[in-house]
Amino acid sequence: MTTANDAQQLRELQGKLWDIADSLRGKMHADEFRDYCLGFIFYKYLSEQFANYADHILKQDGLTYSSLDICSPDYADILEAVKSDAIEAIGYYLPPESLFHSLAKRVQADPKGVGQGFILEDLSKILRGIEQSTLGSESVDDFSNLFEDLDLTSSKLGNTEAAKNELIASIINKLDELSFNLTDANTDILGDAYEYLIGEFASGAGKKAGEFYTPQPVSTLLAKIVTAHKLKLKNVYDPTCGSGSLLLRVKREAHSVGKIYGQELNRTTYNLARMNMILHGVHYADFEIVQENTLTQPQHLDKRFDAIVANPPFSAHWSADSLMLSDPRFSQYGKLAPKTKADMAFVQHMYYHLAEDGTMAVVLPHGVLFRGAAEGHIRQYMIEKLNCIDAVIGLPANLFYGTSIPTCILVLKKCRKDDDHILFIDASQEFDKVKTQNLLSPKHIDKIIDCYTDRTEIEKFSHLATLEEVKGNDYNLNIPRYVDTFEAEDEIDINGIANDLISLESEIASVDEKIAQYCQELQITLPFTSSKGAD
Repeated sequence: MTTANDAQQLRELQGKLWDIADSLRGKMHADEFRDYCLGFIFYKYLSEQFANYADHILKQDGLTYSSLDICSPDYADILEAVKSDAIEAIGYYLPPESLFHSLAKRVQADPKGVGQGFILEDLSKILRGIEQSTLGSESVDDFSNLFEDLDLTSSKLGNTEAAKNELIASIINKLDELSFNLTDANTDILGDAYEYLIGEFASGAGKKAGEFYTPQPVSTLLAKIVTAHKLKLKNVYDPTCGSGSLLLRVKREAHSVGKIYGQELNRTTYNLARMNMILHGVHYADFEIVQENTLTQPQHLDKRFDAIVANPPFSAHWSADSLMLSDPRFSQYGKLAPKTKADMAFVQHMYYHLAEDGTMAVVLPHGVLFRGAAEGHIRQYMIEKLNCIDAVIGLPANLFYGTSIPTCILVLKKCRKDDDHILFIDASQEFDKVKTQNLLSPKHIDKIIDCYTDRTEIEKFSHLATLEEVKGNDYNLNIPRYVDTFEAEDEIDINGIANDLISLESEIASVDEKIAQYCQELQITLPFTSSKGAD
């Protein structure tokens, strides 16, 4: 975002898109109407992008894509040529009658949906058609089953086919009134608006939000850490990529990123991540996101990455099968992370994939810093044998949707410049309170990043601990052992308080005496027991 005009456009687009989302709110849960809303926005984006691309090709012939009659043999060769070019260039194909605006015109001509305005079946065919148009091409993996969560037969859309059609038609109509201005505007505006919706849906999705969304300020902090000393990245990887927001944030912070890699277990979130990439203008050949269990079915084992970022599920369960001890990601440590806490397993996985000159930053629960048994053993190995822990950053509690636990960031490198120290930063008090959530503002992020890059010691905020000091703490990395944030309370002046009480008693007695005098003059009963009388 570079200008005030861009910011204004973004706010307007966000507001309009959220109004459209309101059409579905109340009929279903946030994570369900998210899939419909984002799916339709993505379909409109693909339509506008395709129409723009085709119009550019047809310009020299004085034609526009939407004006081509698919039934006319005169245009058969042209349509075939457009299809061939488009699949290679942008990865998919949409015939003219399947464009979003074409569908909207049918709805507008028959608002009751008794004829051409009944679009449910055709819309389903169009979405499947987009996916199938990529079969046999290099983009097939990026579009495969992309719209599978957009279930147009769901009873949650309405009790009858007519009711479902009416609801879908209203959303199509409202979206058709918006222009994404893909030819003129910075495509990041639409991408940012899309991210905004993902964030809004996450705030209403409770615990499920953690599956697909890392709050934008936390994403920004991680992205700034991994790009702090290297702005041109050959690649970036997130082993639990959710909606892909972390990867996109690294792309934004870096000067250039060669290729984006990700893996995600949840099928719906995996679809969301691929849509998010394309909506942010990432070409299908420049990202590779796959769906599988990262710990048991890793999909990028042969690759090493310049930057790795992750916000893995906190203390997730995993197999911890003893056979995993022969896996090259875990074998050197001699022990596996416990079955009920996979946090360290994710760290080991990420470290295995880190390039020699790369940086990784991962959000974790505080427990990984001090828990013993296998986790303590792995932590000690990382410090004593690998010397790879570069920094430990404590974050404020209540930053994430669905959990209020305090978290930390571990920063790991294989080749550390300052390999005699580990930097500890206690940023637990660096937040603004916004409604029920805590929020890292840009000033908080800048303070953390400045301290991290300069490796400075700041009283009650950061400390450079020697490896001997860490060893002396039995490899326990709990931040309070290194950063003293204790604030002594002011000394209480007992004599002063006693004198204040005496003075107060005297004032009360004086007031009581005046009230008693007034009551006597008015010949009414005293509203209290007279201390004089009591004596």
